[in-house]
Amino acid sequence: MSNYVFKLPDLGEGTVEAEIVNWRVKPGDSVAEDDVLVEVMTEKAAVEVPAPVGGRVVSTTGAPGDMVPVGAELIVIETGTSAAAPEPPAAAPAVPAAAVLSHSGGNGAAAPVELSVRGARIATSPAIRRRAHEAGIDLQQVSGSGPNGRIVPKDLEAFVARRGATATPLRAAPKAVPGNRAPAAATEEIKVIGLRRVIAQRMSEAKRNIPHFAYIEELDITELDSLRRHLNRKPPGGAAALTYLPFLALALVRVLKDFPQCNAHYDAERGVIVRHAAVHLGVATQTPEGLKVPVVHDAQNLSLWELAAEMRRVSEAARSNKAKREELAGSTITITSLGKLGGIASTPIINAPEVAIIGVNRAIERPVVIEGAIAIRLTMNLSSSFDHRFVDGYDAAAMIQALKESLEHPATIFMPV
Repeated sequence: MSNYVFKLPDLGEGTVEAEIVNWRVKPGDSVAEDDVLVEVMTEKAAVEVPAPVGGRVVSTTGAPGDMVPVGAELIVIETGTSAAAPEPPAAAPAVPAAAVLSHSGGNGAAAPVELSVRGARIATSPAIRRRAHEAGIDLQQVSGSGPNGRIVPKDLEAFVARRGATATPLRAAPKAVPGNRAPAAATEEIKVIGLRRVIAQRMSEAKRNIPHFAYIEELDITELDSLRRHLNRKPPGGAAALTYLPFLALALVRVLKDFPQCNAHYDAERGVIVRHAAVHLGVATQTPEGLKVPVVHDAQNLSLWELAAEMRRVSEAARSNKAKREELAGSTITITSLGKLGGIASTPIINAPEVAIIGVNRAIERPVVIEGAIAIRLTMNLSSSFDHRFVDGYDAAAMIQALKESLEHPATIFMPV
């Protein structure tokens, strides 16, 4: 018997430390080679770290939320060999078996994408792995019905039902227990770790470092809604129904030609504003893991229906953790919408290093005065934020007014420039 001291490996992209998010094992557990030991998060990625050898866990270092330097002792495993296994170099460039790359999203979010790096590995989410581990289920025995055999929640639940085992239901809501209610003064402490910590950190940095200039304008979208309904009656090739966002995206692409200072990045390290000819449109997307911003690259080359399809595709990919790495980075301006929860107005936080973000609020019918008469019109507010260091208030207002004119007279969106 000998002890194998496993140190936190180099996870790539200049990583010097990682945060422990969740231990999958504890002292006394038996592990096989390539079993996931721990989930960690760097500034660039959330990573599942696999066991380099099989054996019994002797000790672990650090608790969820702790930062561990690359090369520091992470876990000690007692192996069944008499000779000590060689330790891997602290700066080994190999990436663990399953890495979940995450790139900055709108308002500081990160979006994970699971990659298979080496060996045949069961494709599933960390939540399902955790439930299976808690229930003592070998995922090798579970058949996956998802894409490429991926195990989804219903697969694990069906397996549990077949074998008659009791496991914690996935996404099950807690049931109230009569006569055993928690006291009104009870509290719950939730440690801010992992993706939520990264979101909090980046949102704080954006709000602290960027002097936000907010500008809100009311739009009469009666004609836009009429056009949208008309186009939805005969969608091409069975396409999904149009929302307001593709129209906003198309109008924004058109308007940005006259306001290039709003389609830009601020490179703080070099002290340079980088204006982009292409519009790489970020689409703020709410997911179970937090807010992410997948990107529609080269939006200026797409038609209305193509924009709608691509926005829908990248948003769904972000929600299901299937987005490619390049689909989660490189946005030059972001649009955001809370849909039916959009409210009257909002103050969106800029997705650094961008300098502008456009928000859509709820559409509602209101009485308005048109040529001296009261009429019922469908209205909606645009809520925008600009980096006031580089976008003057006049230019910000002029851009939103140009966007308002395009959306209130939607035929102009399709006219050649």
